[in-house]
Amino acid sequence: MNSQQYFDEVANQWDTMRQGFFPEHVREKALAVAEVQAGRQAADIGAGSGFMTEGLIQQGLHVTAIDQSEAMLTIMQQKFQHTQHVEYRQGTAERLPLEDQSMDYVFANMYLHHVESPAEAIAEMTRILKPGGKLVITDLDEHHFEFLRTEQYDRWLGFKREDISRWFEAAGLKHVSVDCVGDNCCAQSNCGCEAAAVSIFVASGERNGC
Repeated sequence: MNSQQYFDEVANQWDTMRQGFFPEHVREKALAVAEVQAGRQAADIGAGSGFMTEGLIQQGLHVTAIDQSEAMLTIMQQKFQHTQHVEYRQGTAERLPLEDQSMDYVFANMYLHHVESPAEAIAEMTRILKPGGKLVITDLDEHHFEFLRTEQYDRWLGFKREDISRWFEAAGLKHVSVDCVGDNCCAQSNCGCEAAAVSIFVASGERNGC
């Protein structure tokens, strides 16, 4: 099983599972860091069942939700069927189905540790930002819990914050900041013999305005 197959399989349970992994404060922190403004365009990359998208809708933004899992996108469409402010697209980290410089904000929550090349994914997310637009990523600090790789199909066991900063700057972002959210992502192994509590970072950067 690969990452896409895993998320297709758990899509119907993902909202409940997510609540056990990390709190809504993670979303609140990301939105605050981005200083989102109503009426703007935002992309939610690796949108899952709509955790970030829900917060963006509540803030009055128009959202393009992108995920590689068709099952996740179906769940989102059912959940947000009463709003016209969400567009759903299937896509991957390396080739986002959006035009250059089309988004005011790009968010990626707990997405980066599932991609093949984090640096390339950050560059691709930067590509779709308008000049002056902001990229905000919330994800896991570096850790040693191997069961997250084998049971939840994580490709990376979190990240060093200095690597995140370097990748943001290499993508051409300015005013780069990587800080602590103040919450942990928690999970327990299938056997119940190991429990993980991993600190969550929030990284932000702004595309040059020229």
